[in-house]
Parts: sequence; structure tokens; C-alpha cells
Amino acid sequence: MEYSENKPIYLQITDRIMDDILAGVYPPEGRIPSVREYAASVEVNPNTVMRSYDWLQQQAIIFNRRGIGFFILPEAKKRILEMRRNLFFNGEADFFFGRLRSLGITSEQIAKLYKDYLNKNK
Repeated sequence: MEYSENKPIYLQITDRIMDDILAGVYPPEGRIPSVREYAASVEVNPNTVMRSYDWLQQQAIIFNRRGIGFFILPEAKKRILEMRRNLFFNGEADFFFGRLRSLGITSEQIAKLYKDYLNKNK
């Protein structure tokens, strides 16, 4: 996994795990790799992965069965979508729409691009 310098590595790992949950790699109530397994697969210190897992637990996305491992909460997918939508609407959307305006891109052009995108990615 390649890491960006503009975001802490543990948060980049949480993003990847959440992406995998949304993609169905880790189904509801399914087990995720142990801290050591995951650390080896993404080539980071196990403490960094533990920090990621702690953050995911605090966000009610995963839970720990003591002595068994970490598992995906049944409502994790819904929770992730809610978090990401809030992030988009409360932060990223202003930047996105400001960029569109500064480039002179109309709502009609965006609607067409989005429609084409949806048709291409069915």
C-alpha cells in the first residue's frame, strides 16, 4: 500500500478497510485480519494498525471478541456511508462546487457527466 504524506497513515488504513467493507470484502459480522496479519500485508508497524482498529471501534464499525479477533458490526456499511456523506456535504462539496464555478462548468454539464458516468459504471 502506498501512503500519502497529507494524511496520517492510520487514517489511510481505516479508509482502506472501510472501502473493503463497502465493497463486500469484509461482510457484516465477518472477521477482519488480526493486527499482525494486517500490519504485514500493508507493511506498517502493528501499533499503527492497532490505532486504526481502535478508531474503527470508536466509530462503531468493528468490534473485538476478546481472544478471537475483530469483526465487522452489522450496521457498519450504513455507518460508513453516513460518515462519508456527512464529510462530503459538510466539507468537500464546498470545494468541489467552488472549483466547478471557477472553471465555468454549468450544472447541465455536470448532470450530463454524472449521467454518463453512471451509465458507464452500471
